Amino acid sequence: MAKEIEKKFLVTSNEFKSLASPLFCKQGYFQNNTEPLVRIRIIGEKAFLTIKGKNKGITRSEFEYEIPIEDAEYLLQHFCASLIEKKRYHIEFNRFLWEVDEFLGDNSGLIIAEIELENESQTFDIPHWVGPEVSNNEKYYNYKLLTHPFKNWNNDN
Repeated sequence: MAKEIEKKFLVTSNEFKSLASPLFCKQGYFQNNTEPLVRIRIIGEKAFLTIKGKNKGITRSEFEYEIPIEDAEYLLQHFCASLIEKKRYHIEFNRFLWEVDEFLGDNSGLIIAEIELENESQTFDIPHWVGPEVSNNEKYYNYKLLTHPFKNWNNDN
């Protein structure tokens, strides 16, 4: 079974932008409030259908399949009520790949760095532009950003 073990962190500066060129990414979910999550994503010149199970700590089941871009465009338009748009940067740091998402639209101003691990206790170095960990805070999950975007967070109680 495919597993994703991922940690998420807030980004504290824009220094990462000089380390890689971004890919434009748009994604949507068939249903954004149930498990499993079914996501459609177009990133750069590729498209993917992804099925994600419920998190157990920072681990969850994940199945991802490349699909034709035309199919992804159709699915996003006809089956996803709203979309997340972002710029994604792939940055190598001390033998690990960091994916940095700079969110656009209603989530503009939010920048999150993610690192995938082989196991939950694996150690790694954190770049100086990476700040607090938010792995277990659901409000930072992409599907949650659809219904409660970053622009509304300062209205929270």
